[in-house]
Amino acid sequence: MKASDATGGVLLFFFGAITAFLSLRMPVGTFRAAGTGLFPLCLGLLLMALAGIFLLNLRVQAPPQPQRDAGTHAAPESQKQMLLFLGAIILATLLLDPLGYPLSALLLLVALLRILGVRQWRTNFLISGITTGVAYLVFVHWLNIPLPMGWLGR
Repeated sequence: MKASDATGGVLLFFFGAITAFLSLRMPVGTFRAAGTGLFPLCLGLLLMALAGIFLLNLRVQAPPQPQRDAGTHAAPESQKQMLLFLGAIILATLLLDPLGYPLSALLLLVALLRILGVRQWRTNFLISGITTGVAYLVFVHWLNIPLPMGWLGR
């Protein structure tokens, strides 16, 4: 088990826990009459479950091995990828109000796919656009959950 993989799993679990905790400060409602806190609550619980499964899978695949080299060296690629991933999520969160959900979600997905290795821009924008469009239709039009529209809604 790589220490960076375990660290990433633990960080993702705590990110999900914080998201779920903070979503409880908003009205949750029910699935028929969803409040603004329902989506982040479900997202936080899903992140926690997926991170838990990932950590359990790491533990089962390979038991922890002792560290041989304690010297200082450059961060491995997976740590750099994890930091870029978390930075993109934080940036998208900060841009949610001014840009609105559709544009910030599209930009977040483009950045995350790029970080994860999707190098073809056409494929990247196609996946990001379809995902953002479907999420917008489901939450705004089908479930009637108001999402921030930013300058697009003005």
